[in-house]
Amino acid sequence: MYPDHTHDVPVQRAVEVHQPTPFSPAVHVPAPVVPMQPGSVPAVASIVLPDGRVVTGYAIDTARPEPVAVKPAVSRAAVNVALGGIGFLAVCGGLLLLTSFIAALTAFITQLIILAAVIFGGWIAVQIFSTSGHQGAGTPVNIRKAVIKRNHFYR
Repeated sequence: MYPDHTHDVPVQRAVEVHQPTPFSPAVHVPAPVVPMQPGSVPAVASIVLPDGRVVTGYAIDTARPEPVAVKPAVSRAAVNVALGGIGFLAVCGGLLLLTSFIAALTAFITQLIILAAVIFGGWIAVQIFSTSGHQGAGTPVNIRKAVIKRNHFYR
């Protein structure tokens, strides 16, 4: 089977040899190392290239940075100091009201005592001066020597 249909002379063709062209080495960046727990084997991944070749290897997750904790706009210490100040002011206000109440109660009790003394003293004065003004209106009583014998009163 020769293309020129001559069976006696073979046709020689030029042979072309294709050599793979090596890539120029680029800057080598090491793959990130993913910490693995002991005893765990990473999953195997296969990728089909456009020319039909299949590349199989371990899947490497990209290293994700730890999430940064969001700090509140106001620190906890400042909030605690503010709440303590508010509580202290509330207690001081309550103590001020308590001392005012005690002072008012003391003044009220003092006034009641003075009022009782005035009323009782007035009653005593009326009793004293009313009996001394009516000396002649009473019944005269003659006191003699009295003798007491055997629980009897003799005049």
